[in-house]
Amino acid sequence: MRRFLLALALVAGLTPVSAQTRDWVTTWATALQIAEPHNRPPKPGLAGNSFRQIVQVSIGGKALRLHLSNLFNPDPTQILGVEVAVARTMGASPEIDEDTTVRLTFDGSPFVLMAPGASVVSDPVSFPLEDRMNLAITIHYGAISSTTLTSHPGSRTTSYIADGYTTDFSQPIAETNHWYTISSIDVKPYRRSAAIAVLGDSITDGRGTTTNGQDRWTDQLSKSLLTDPATRDLSVLNFGLGGNCILRGGLGPTGQSRYARDLFGHPGVKYIILFEGTNDLGGSRNAMATADGIKEVWTKIVQEAHQRGIKVFGATVTPVKGNGYYSPNHEAGRVALNEWIRTSGVFDGVIDFDRLVADPANPDRLDPAFLYENDWLHLNAKGYEKMGWGIDRGLFR
Repeated sequence: MRRFLLALALVAGLTPVSAQTRDWVTTWATALQIAEPHNRPPKPGLAGNSFRQIVQVSIGGKALRLHLSNLFNPDPTQILGVEVAVARTMGASPEIDEDTTVRLTFDGSPFVLMAPGASVVSDPVSFPLEDRMNLAITIHYGAISSTTLTSHPGSRTTSYIADGYTTDFSQPIAETNHWYTISSIDVKPYRRSAAIAVLGDSITDGRGTTTNGQDRWTDQLSKSLLTDPATRDLSVLNFGLGGNCILRGGLGPTGQSRYARDLFGHPGVKYIILFEGTNDLGGSRNAMATADGIKEVWTKIVQEAHQRGIKVFGATVTPVKGNGYYSPNHEAGRVALNEWIRTSGVFDGVIDFDRLVADPANPDRLDPAFLYENDWLHLNAKGYEKMGWGIDRGLFR
């Protein structure tokens, strides 16, 4: 029987491994939302065509399985086949190493029909996945909605549409910088391993990074961890969504509505980083009250994580002076929230991004060297490198 897992059942039923394990560990994942009209696939769309998406995993393994999601689709999604292969670039082209191609199956069949709101996982396959390897995922679609799709808009990675059911992407008919349908990849690790799950907004999602550069701060953290024998077996899972809020409003499901799925719904999670709040505070009329609401949600997540044996690190909110989000009211809320993160004792540790990227001469604004498009909110690739490599690896030993 094919595994049609309702999204709510998936959230409630999965119990992550909260210590290092040789069993399945998620090596790559992304946060999901409905594709907004301007983020839908370009013409001719996905239905009846082949779609190649490229991701860069964090840790390697000897076998993998792929999770696909129809979470936000009110209609079934028909998938005629899926292949994985080593990609020759980080997304700049659809080229793959053809000799590495492996066809995936779902309960023994290459075909799978995802029910509305459901997710599926492929059968495990042997695949020698290396640390930070670029993996191409090619999906051959049958019927799929053209308007309501499960997606991750901020892929910062180019995906490619080819005409019909084909593995020939030498002349793609369309390109888009979005992901659709794919949600996570698990590996059977070579050694005892675990995962770090990160809840965040556009700063975690990577706005300001290099398209097809794989240089978000979470990527930089992964690279840093791999240099240390004590942390080299930790994957980093990026659940950042551009424009996202924790409490209400914003883009995509709120942090408080999605954290159970994103943080607790993946095998091998041993650590969590909570780094969000910029959009909540910036859009608030009473930032102090908003900060109090964030504290309540963060405390709840920590309590639930500890029940699962997972450690949680609080990350301070970065400066916004110079951006429209800034006012004395908003700054007071940010300062209060950051001081609580640093001193409350709620967290198992603190990652002080605020102090790491602030202008030393004006600590209520970003260091000008890290500005992206001078919006005084998002960082450039240099700033994200500072963030990722600036995290103390000792937190994860």
